[in-house]
Amino acid sequence: MRIVIADDSALLRQGLRLILEDDGHEVIADVEDGPSMKRAALELDPDLTVCDIRMPPSHTDEGLRASVEVRRERPNAPILLLSQYVVLAYAEDLVASGTGSIGYVLKDRVSDIDAFLDSCRRVADGGTVLDPHVVQQLLLRDKHGGDAPLASLTSRETEVLGLMAEGHTNAGIAEALFIGEGGVEKHCQRIFAKLGLTEADDVHRRVTAVLRYLKRGGAT
Repeated sequence: MRIVIADDSALLRQGLRLILEDDGHEVIADVEDGPSMKRAALELDPDLTVCDIRMPPSHTDEGLRASVEVRRERPNAPILLLSQYVVLAYAEDLVASGTGSIGYVLKDRVSDIDAFLDSCRRVADGGTVLDPHVVQQLLLRDKHGGDAPLASLTSRETEVLGLMAEGHTNAGIAEALFIGEGGVEKHCQRIFAKLGLTEADDVHRRVTAVLRYLKRGGAT
């Protein structure tokens, strides 16, 4: 893949470059602020942009806003956002378009190189990837908010929903939970029935539907 890296930390940019190039990818640009990220993403048309959420000049949400601007012009531009902390508003903003090719991963996850590279590949392939901690907090927020359909899920169904929202296929969920794909499919059907959702043909639309449901707190 041809990849753009955007982060204000030169050390992290160099580390990401080494990880990605060692896996056979080409880093075509590394930049340190939001405007430069937007320019590189639009002019170079990379297969993936890996971007920090907080960068100069404001050190607040420059990376997120630059990503929104990029995807306004190129809705399917693959972007994997990195963050130091879980901020639920960012996760909700990410899935609002429903177009896929988007991810939100905590920086701590980069130390798990295989998982990080897998996230890069899934986003570049059109998937939606959310950090497990983000998914967990989304689920906890809505369950504690008293949402009846979510509260009705069994512990296993909640696990399946969490993995689904992270972007895993049924095969990936089966492997993670050490159960058969047929069992995963049954859990999925029960989840969709309880949430009043129709299963989509491709993974990222299914994930987006679930997260949109969580975002609006179960409203129909």
